[in-house]
Amino acid sequence: MKEYILKTNSDGSKITVHDVQMVLLEMLKDIDKICQKHDIPYFLVGGSCLGAVRHEGFIPWDDDADIGMLYEDYLRFLDVVKTELDTENYYFQTFDTHKEYNVFIPAMKFRKRGTYVKEANTLLRNRCKDGDGLFIDVFIIDYIDERKWVDVLCRLKATLYLVVVTLIENLGINPYRLKKRFVRFVRRYSRKSRERGSSLIGFDLSWVFNSPFHPVVYKKDDIYPLQYHKFVDTQLPIPRVPKSLLDAEVSVNHMSYPPEKMQHPKHIVDVNLTSEEA
Repeated sequence: MKEYILKTNSDGSKITVHDVQMVLLEMLKDIDKICQKHDIPYFLVGGSCLGAVRHEGFIPWDDDADIGMLYEDYLRFLDVVKTELDTENYYFQTFDTHKEYNVFIPAMKFRKRGTYVKEANTLLRNRCKDGDGLFIDVFIIDYIDERKWVDVLCRLKATLYLVVVTLIENLGINPYRLKKRFVRFVRRYSRKSRERGSSLIGFDLSWVFNSPFHPVVYKKDDIYPLQYHKFVDTQLPIPRVPKSLLDAEVSVNHMSYPPEKMQHPKHIVDVNLTSEEA
């Protein structure tokens, strides 16, 4: 197996993508224990879901992990981690608990204590003061309006929010009230979509990094009921019809490997997996 090196320490030791994946795997197992204990449905999304389907584990060069859950399940998960989380090993960051949290990244970063990661993204960097531990992204999956023109207009509005909020934040100012207004807009959109009886779900409106004309959307019936699938040495949940999710989130050609020049880690600039590493 090819070795993807993320960092060479001052003593000559190396941190590889595989090393990071083994930490992420333990984190995923612990999240799964929490969710199974409290009957909270969640599932692998993005590259993590693709890894499960195509590799029965991580994509060999993937240096992060992503899960998703419906908004109502996210609220239950948030309540649980506020009160029952193993705080010696983990902490988490969300806009619900951190006013400085960026509202245009996944709703929660579930982080590992005693580790450090610097992400490649600088404009949307972590602004929370309690740490930059290795993390799992938790995406909110919510209802999407079946009327295409309504959805496109709302996504364009969300993109405008992104531009304004990011400009202000990069001036060193936290536009908290504007971010709260944006979050209310996102929740209202999905609530109205659900009330209209929409059969579609996907990444909620705060995720603006796909084209407004081609968002991450799939039929709810293609996701639920979830199934547990082999993932390295364990089983983790994926959609009932993973192809539907992967076509929307990755590519309709997701089972084909990308060109070799694209087979490299994309998210981590710097990393420490223990406090002793240089």
